[in-house]
Amino acid sequence: MCQCEIHAGKIKLWTPVHEVESQALDQLKNIANLPWVFKHVAVMPDVHYGKGATVGSVIAMQNALAPAAVGVDIGCGMGAVLTNLAASDLPESLREIRLQIERDVPVGFNMHKSSVKLERDRSGKTIMDGFDDLRAPTVTKLGAKASCQLGTLGGGNHFIEICLDTEDRVWVVLHSGSRNIGKELAEYHIGVARGLIHNETLPDRDLAVFLRGTKEMDDYRHDLDWAQRYAFVNRACMKQLVMAAIQRHIPHLKELDYIACHHNYVSEETHYGEEVIVTRKGAIYAGRGTYGIIPGSMGTRSYIVRGLGNPESYQSASHGAGRRMSRGAAKRHFNADDLAEQTNGVECRKDLGVLDEIPGAYKDIDAVMENQKDLVEVVATLKQVLCVKG
Repeated sequence: MCQCEIHAGKIKLWTPVHEVESQALDQLKNIANLPWVFKHVAVMPDVHYGKGATVGSVIAMQNALAPAAVGVDIGCGMGAVLTNLAASDLPESLREIRLQIERDVPVGFNMHKSSVKLERDRSGKTIMDGFDDLRAPTVTKLGAKASCQLGTLGGGNHFIEICLDTEDRVWVVLHSGSRNIGKELAEYHIGVARGLIHNETLPDRDLAVFLRGTKEMDDYRHDLDWAQRYAFVNRACMKQLVMAAIQRHIPHLKELDYIACHHNYVSEETHYGEEVIVTRKGAIYAGRGTYGIIPGSMGTRSYIVRGLGNPESYQSASHGAGRRMSRGAAKRHFNADDLAEQTNGVECRKDLGVLDEIPGAYKDIDAVMENQKDLVEVVATLKQVLCVKG
């Protein structure tokens, strides 16, 4: 059962209410009051204030969809590769492997000089063949950039990691999204929603919705679907590049299994016997038996999990530890020595450029996992030994 209910039962929290900042609670109350919201808003234990809508929120609506409840990094998610390597196969120093990954996978605002080779679907098309059909007029000149950003990491909380589990098996873990093109598509459609007449009286215009059966909804769903697939392809391309980078140093590396999951996306689902449109912003699908990935921070544990299918969470779980401190606050509160101490034993950058990603800026991942024991079960516990940040 969840930790608590607030706001006349319209909000169900998987974390103590006193640990949720007031801005996030205000956002959640505004969301819960929307006339299209079905039953309640499910709030994951990594909840924190977000632009437009709360990170760590799962919202089910009937015949409506709020694009801000997906966010600007459409399709952001993770992939985890179980490899054939053991800890003993890794070199004593991982520095050269990290530098190789950073050379082969552009990070931050960087991109490839030309498009990576893309796989074709059954019809012989690649993800970029659908670019010209996008409905947002603001992205028409971004095709070349979008093509060259496939197989790139981005910045912020995105990462590439090599991890060890408790059996000393080696995993490669990726976290990235739909890059600039997803952001541009999201911002265009959020702007369209804000201008619709039925949203004029909302207490928070950032929560403007599209209504089913309208052209605006159809246009958004079309572009959203493409951006979600783009994000998936981006991670697939990045996985190939990372594996190849590691193989330069460990030639016998092979992939044994792969787990993938979105955590900023839309899905049409059935809950409590009703068909609803579910948005997960900073949350993963945790249907019974479904595998997922819940990372900590760059110096803590991460988890491979299996969903328990809890109906009250709309079969969802957290997407990570969640921030307890804004990026600006982290830079003011910590210094480079703190970063070096908190990432001791992890091969990673330790400069001020990644200070806002210091583990101390995040919630305690073990407390987050404890708060969602009724949502997921742990399959494997991972510890980072290498981390690449944007």
